[in-house]
Amino acid sequence: MNTQHWMMYLFLAFLLALVTARAHAVQTPYGESDVPFTLHRVPGTQVYYVLGQSGVPGADNQGHTSNAGFVVTARGVVVYDALGTPALGYRLLQAIRSVTDRPVSIVVAGHYHADHVYGLQAFREHTQAVIWAQRRCVDYLDGPVGRARLAQRREALFPWVDEKTYLVRPDKTFAKRHEFDMGDTHLELVYVGPAHAPDDTMMIVREAGVVFSGDLIYGGRLPFLGGDEVNTRNWLAGLKHLGAIKPAPRFIIPGHGQPADDAAAAIGFTRGYIEYLRTQMGKAAQDLTGFAQAYARTDWSRYRDVPTFKAANRKNAYHVYLEMEAESF
Repeated sequence: MNTQHWMMYLFLAFLLALVTARAHAVQTPYGESDVPFTLHRVPGTQVYYVLGQSGVPGADNQGHTSNAGFVVTARGVVVYDALGTPALGYRLLQAIRSVTDRPVSIVVAGHYHADHVYGLQAFREHTQAVIWAQRRCVDYLDGPVGRARLAQRREALFPWVDEKTYLVRPDKTFAKRHEFDMGDTHLELVYVGPAHAPDDTMMIVREAGVVFSGDLIYGGRLPFLGGDEVNTRNWLAGLKHLGAIKPAPRFIIPGHGQPADDAAAAIGFTRGYIEYLRTQMGKAAQDLTGFAQAYARTDWSRYRDVPTFKAANRKNAYHVYLEMEAESF
């Protein structure tokens, strides 16, 4: 194949890819969305979920990096998390409509971070659902972090997040626990923060044996511990609570990554990683060893092959190092 033919082949391949993408584009009130979006069902239940892609929210994934799901009950649909753009939130609403025509009654914000909450706008504008969150969501809504993140996302995720995108406040909040009696289904919200965020909330679907863990669990990847809000001591306490649920969950849907049908293994991986960081960085802080030296000396072999190791581990270790320094005073 000569150069001219090769260039023509590449051009035709590009056109085919473009036409294929356009053919799969979904029209929403918030613009087109053509990122892959597959609805999954927990076998034998009325619990459904969608999985985000790995990586940082950007144009390549259109902000679809987090998980979300919903439960179909006798008294309506209960949604957990709303995804990272209004268009994605609308696609989640479309997925609900593909399963049931029952009204969306409740939407739970697992925690107020950008990759989970901009989709709330679609539910606010296209349903009569009551939006629930843990009361410390105001730390994000009324603080500088929420405003700064929205400005950043309007650049990084344009046009899926733009000047018309706004932060949706909850209609109702709770403190420690709240239960919903949905007729044939009982759901419980449990506050497990501040851990990954000030307002971390998990949702237990009792009859199904399913837990939406939020970002307390990252399925098949290292958790993100690099934010100023992260509290790993409380995070471990939240994991302990998750592990103490009776009967034990048969299925965990994490905030990111793959779901787990082995609750003990999923909890144990995240707990073991955080405990290892606290042990290694805590010893370094106690011995007054500098972070760079402590990081270089630590054996990371058990985590090096985890997909997000390069992106997250050093930042995680540095945050925990600072955290352990503060705890030593």
